[in-house]
Amino acid sequence: MKAKIHVTLKQGILDPQGKAIEHALDSLGFKNAANVRVGKYMEVDLNETDRTKAEAQVKQMCEKLLANTVIEEYRYDLQ
Repeated sequence: MKAKIHVTLKQGILDPQGKAIEHALDSLGFKNAANVRVGKYMEVDLNETDRTKAEAQVKQMCEKLLANTVIEEYRYDLQ
């Protein structure tokens, strides 16, 4: 199975990188771009055929390493 994982800052957490990109887009003439948020995207191949076990493994990966759950949230898709 393949896990596609998205990690983003929680709402209300300041995103200085997103703000910098938003200002850069504005200076390039993209006046309609607003509330830019930056995150991480990862793909992980899992040597697992049981979807329930794969889901549990991905959750543990995110909770223990891939996301700082104090300030970040994550979502994933298993294929």
